[in-house]
Amino acid sequence: MRSEPPAPCPSPELDKLCIDTIRFLSVDAVEKANSGHPGLPMGAAPLAYVLWTRFLRHNPTHPGWENRDRFVLSAGHGSILLYSLLHLTGYDLPLEQLKSFRQWGSRTPGHPERGITPGVETTTGPLGQGFANSVGMAIAEDYLAARYNRPGRQIVDHYTYALVSDGDLMEGVASEAASLAGHLKLGKLICLYDDNQITLSAGTNITFTENRALRFEAYGWHTQAVENGNDLAAIDRALRAAQAEKERPSLILVRTHIGYGAPNKEDTFAAHGSPLGEKEVKLTKEALGWPLIPTFIIRDEALAHFRRAVKDGKKAEAGWNAEFAKYRKAFPGLAAEFRREMAGQLPRSWDAGIPTFPADAKGMATRVASGKVLNTIDKRLPTLIGGSADLDPSTHTALKAMGDFENPSDEAGNLQGSAGGGWSHAGRNLHFGVREHAMGSIANGLAVHGGIIPFTATFLIFSDYMRPAIRLAALMEQRVIFVFTHDSIALGEDGPTHQPVEQLASLRAIPQLVVIRPCDANETATAWRVAIETRDRPCALILTRQDLPTLDRTRFAGAEGLRRGAYVLAEASRGRPDIILIGTGSEVSLIVAAGQKLAEGKIKVRIVSMPSWELFDAQPRGYRESVLPPSVGVRLAVEAGSTQGWHKYVGDEGDTIGVDRFGASAPGEVVMREYGFTVKNVCKRAMELIKRKRSTL
Repeated sequence: MRSEPPAPCPSPELDKLCIDTIRFLSVDAVEKANSGHPGLPMGAAPLAYVLWTRFLRHNPTHPGWENRDRFVLSAGHGSILLYSLLHLTGYDLPLEQLKSFRQWGSRTPGHPERGITPGVETTTGPLGQGFANSVGMAIAEDYLAARYNRPGRQIVDHYTYALVSDGDLMEGVASEAASLAGHLKLGKLICLYDDNQITLSAGTNITFTENRALRFEAYGWHTQAVENGNDLAAIDRALRAAQAEKERPSLILVRTHIGYGAPNKEDTFAAHGSPLGEKEVKLTKEALGWPLIPTFIIRDEALAHFRRAVKDGKKAEAGWNAEFAKYRKAFPGLAAEFRREMAGQLPRSWDAGIPTFPADAKGMATRVASGKVLNTIDKRLPTLIGGSADLDPSTHTALKAMGDFENPSDEAGNLQGSAGGGWSHAGRNLHFGVREHAMGSIANGLAVHGGIIPFTATFLIFSDYMRPAIRLAALMEQRVIFVFTHDSIALGEDGPTHQPVEQLASLRAIPQLVVIRPCDANETATAWRVAIETRDRPCALILTRQDLPTLDRTRFAGAEGLRRGAYVLAEASRGRPDIILIGTGSEVSLIVAAGQKLAEGKIKVRIVSMPSWELFDAQPRGYRESVLPPSVGVRLAVEAGSTQGWHKYVGDEGDTIGVDRFGASAPGEVVMREYGFTVKNVCKRAMELIKRKRSTL
């Protein structure tokens, strides 16, 4: 069971000492680095102090404790505030790391990065992303609590706190996430708004004059205002009231002063994104009664007070461990499942139900095959949770009869779009609405919370809306699965606004992201296996709207070849190939047909399916050269997308049939024909390459 937060510190003098310690650790670190954002830590130190010493339940000696409260510094530019708190409360972040703020090799980068600094829950910096991550974390807590808690046995019971700024609330992604959080009634999400009314280059009166409290009330949030950001008692009361609110997420608007205490820079944007400067630091320390030397002062009594977090954290985790032992005795199967999922492990035979699709000349769209696969693995993977941006009928990503993640009190009236299985916080279908920006960021929050394998779904063209979140998933090396359907100009009549051209190249440009474009139903099944098994990177599955033949794997190589990124689907009938045809996705069946036509003319053709550049590039050189031998330089790649990047695989003697202009509104087969994706054109271009090569010999 969750214990009450510790009682407030009885000494105002000690409170002030601790708050000023946070302030001046931050000021000194920024000044030493000659880079950073001192204003936010100076103004927000009191609210952070109250949260971290009176409310936040965490164990600095075990940052990964499953039932810890989560804290997100969405205003990531104020990173030194978080680093100061982590050091002071006893995390493995020595003072020397604060002195190395923003330097090469330090654990205190310019913006918080998960995996670099102990205690940092998520990578923040692009404003609004952390806010949306916190919504995902709160969803994860609610889901896991609904799945695993039993009467008298509450093993999942924690809050998600976020510190957000004006910039966070201006970004559209925060609006989307806040709207969904209010709809879902995420009562254990508490956001502290550092309402300092200053942005990087101006006062908010120039750009941001809406009533933020009324806006969030309209979203369905519980809002409170603290008029004085230095009033610890008022901040304390507001946090307790937020915890007492069970049906709504909370926004606490705390009126702070950026650069607090700086005589010439308080309440100015000059304190936002630059060091105060030696003269202003001196004046600020004098104004607040802080010694000028040495720098990085931490008095023993302040450190002792902050380090209570170590003792309190160990006690809280020990209490939880005792409760979990009772839970394990009562519910051994659930306890084992919970531990496995929080560790990110997969159950045995999780993929046993994935079908093998029979050869079929008509076949099916890979989005349809994906849906069939998804609705087999969901039975064995309770961690698999996700949904689409209002596109389930098109993306085929509904988990049928697995329940909708909704507040059960709202299950009434028009239930169109429900996946079936009831409304509850144990539902596995997340209905994101038309909110692609937030969908990706919320999925990242689900992933970093732990215990969840999240997936999202939308059309490939709208990956542009999600790019910041996809990039951050890759930067954090999180297992997030991004499903993108309607993958090319072949989607047809919706026209160039909906036909992706450059999106594949754009996604492939993101480091650490695995992009997979399967060619048929069986490659799609293997692609899902790869995506689920890949723990240290996100995956993007690129799927068709149109039907594709299901290849006869007794005639062609097995679809397991997808695991290696590219493989020889069909070998030339005799001797060294005259040409290698390379295809991805829907164009593989096209090059198969073209290869057969060329073979009729005595041309020796090797057919290569190349669903994933990233997986192929990770293979040993020997394997890569076995698929694309250096001795066969005549190569033709065929893909209904931008040709950018293909030169790496086709070389100077090769060529690419692709799409380097926008699409057109017409039936898909017409657009593909007009853009040259025909057997006739592939054969023509192949013969031109072969003749050119022969003419040079």
